[in-house]
Amino acid sequence: MPYSVTLPSGSKKAALVESTQADGKTFEQLRQECLQKGKLFEDPDFPAVDDSLFYSQRVPVNFEWKRPGFWQHNKWLDVVVDDRLPCVRNNLVFVHSADQTEFWSALLEKAYAKLNGSYESLKGGSTMEAMEDFTGGVGEMYETKNPPSNLFLILKKAVERGSMLGCSIDITSSAESEAQTTTGLVKGHAYSITGVEEVNYRGAKVQLIRVRNPWGQVEWNGPWSDNSREWNTIDSSEKTRLLHNSLDDGEFWMEFGDFKANYDKIEICNLTADSLSDDVRKKWEVNLFEGNWIRGSTAGGCRNYIDTFWTNPQFKLRLDHPDDGDKLCSVIVALMQKNRRRLRKEGLDLETIGFAIYEAPDDQDHQGKDFFRYNASKARSRTYVNMREVSERFRMPPGNYLLVPTTFQPHHEADFLIRIFSENKAGAMYVHTNTHQCYIRQIDKAISARELQHVLNNVLRRRKEVKFDGLTLNTCHSIINLMDVDNTGMLEFEEFKVFWDKLKKWIMLFLSYDTDRSGRMSSYELRSALNAAGMQLNNKLLQLLGLRFADENFDIDFDDYLTCIVRLENMFRTL
Repeated sequence: MPYSVTLPSGSKKAALVESTQADGKTFEQLRQECLQKGKLFEDPDFPAVDDSLFYSQRVPVNFEWKRPGFWQHNKWLDVVVDDRLPCVRNNLVFVHSADQTEFWSALLEKAYAKLNGSYESLKGGSTMEAMEDFTGGVGEMYETKNPPSNLFLILKKAVERGSMLGCSIDITSSAESEAQTTTGLVKGHAYSITGVEEVNYRGAKVQLIRVRNPWGQVEWNGPWSDNSREWNTIDSSEKTRLLHNSLDDGEFWMEFGDFKANYDKIEICNLTADSLSDDVRKKWEVNLFEGNWIRGSTAGGCRNYIDTFWTNPQFKLRLDHPDDGDKLCSVIVALMQKNRRRLRKEGLDLETIGFAIYEAPDDQDHQGKDFFRYNASKARSRTYVNMREVSERFRMPPGNYLLVPTTFQPHHEADFLIRIFSENKAGAMYVHTNTHQCYIRQIDKAISARELQHVLNNVLRRRKEVKFDGLTLNTCHSIINLMDVDNTGMLEFEEFKVFWDKLKKWIMLFLSYDTDRSGRMSSYELRSALNAAGMQLNNKLLQLLGLRFADENFDIDFDDYLTCIVRLENMFRTL
C-alpha cells in the first residue's frame, strides 16, 4: 500500500495539500488503484534501487528492501512512499526503533529522503532543521553566556505560543559526550524546556525554568530540584500551579540564573498558526514570501557590492502595533534557501546568505543604488553564513521598513523563502507587487497591440531609474507575436501574466547592467546583458544591434533595449 507522510512546503494553510508524485496522483488515488489491482504499491518516483540511497558514492554492501506491516500519517504536503525499507542482514540500516516490530520512524525517514532526493541527502544538518521540516516552524538559537536582556521573557512567550524549546551543554571533545556532571546534568545531551514561570519566594520573585531529560531519572540535584529545601517555603496552591511533583521522571525546575550558568545553547522552534492546537493562548502573526536570486538580474550580493546590492528583491514591512504593554514591536525574520539538499547531487551546496533591514521611505518604489549608498541599515542578520536558514529576532519602533535578503556574493543563484513572525498583525508586501498587480487585474480580457502599448507605457513611465520615451506600436506587435500561443493576434490574460514575469526580469537585467545609473545602457553593456538573458550572439550580430539601437553616444534607452530583446526572443523562438 502507499503511505502518505505530510511535510510543510511553505504553504500557510494545511488545507492546501499538493501531491509530490510526478504523475500528480494523490495518496487516495494511488490507494484506490492498489486496492482495485490487489497489489502492493511500488513507488516509480523513488524506486527501491541504489540511486535512492546514495548519489555520490557506493558502499560494498548488498541492500535488501523489505516491507513492514503498515502505517500512514497525513498533514500539509503529501509525500507518498511504498513500504520497502533498506536492510542489511535482516536489520534496518538507518533510522529504526528499539522495538523490532515498529516501523513508523523508518517510514517517516523514507518520506523525508524521497522529498530530498536520497537518503544520503539527509546527511548532516541540525536538530533545528529537522524540527522546522516536521512542524513548519521558524527556528531561533541563543547562547546563554551572551543572552539578550529579555531572554526570560522570550522563553516565557515561546511557551505560551506552544513553541518547541530545547537546550544543551556544549562538549569540548567526544569523550565528554553524554558525560554526567556532579549536579546531575548530561553534557552534549538534548534537553527540552517545558515551563517558564515566576514564583514568590521569601518575599521576592524568583524566575524558574522547567527542563526535561528524555532519558528520565537522571535529573538536576541543585536548588529547586525535586525535594530541595526551596520548595518547603512554597504553599501548596503554588506547587499545584507549577505542576511540581517529587517523582524521579527526568523533569525538574531550576532557577534561571543556574540554568544559564550550566547550559550553553537554547533552540526555539516557533510554530505557525496552522501548526497549533486551539488550546494555545497566543499565536504568532505570519507573513510569508517566496523569491529567487537570478544571475544578472536579482542576485545582487551583500552591501559590500554597492553597485549591484540594490537589485536584490526588496520587501516592505509595516509595523503598526507595539507588543502588549510595550512601545516596541517584536519581529522574527527568517530567510531560508530552498531545495539545497536535493541539489547536492548536481554539485550545488548551501549559499552564504543574510539580510538587512532599512527604514523605508514613503514611496512604494524599488529603491535604487543611491538609497543604499546614503542610508545605513537599522537591523541585519548577525552574520552571513552557509546555513539553510538565517533567523533573527528584533525589537523595533513602529514604522515602515525595507527588508533586503541576499547571498553574500553577487551572481549566485538560489530560491528562497522569507518568513516574518510578529507578535501583533503586521503589513508586508513585495515592493512593486501592488502596482504591477493593479495593471494585471485590468487585463481581464484579450487586448490588442494598441491597448498593450497604453498599459506598458503607463507602467514604464513610472520607473524613475530608466530613460523611457515610449514603446512603439511595432514593438507591441512583436510582444504579441512572442506570447500569442493560440494565434489570435491578441494577448489573453494568461499570456499577459507570463509576459509580465518576463518583463520584470528584463527590467532588473537592464538596471543591473546600467552600471553608471544613467538610465541608459551602453552598447558595450548590451553584450553582457544579452549573455545573462541566455542569448549568445556573434560579434557581427552584436555590431548590427549596436548600429540599429544605440544613439550617437553609443547609449541605448530602455524602450530600444526592450524592442531589441523582444525581437531577439522572437528570432530564437523560430530557429
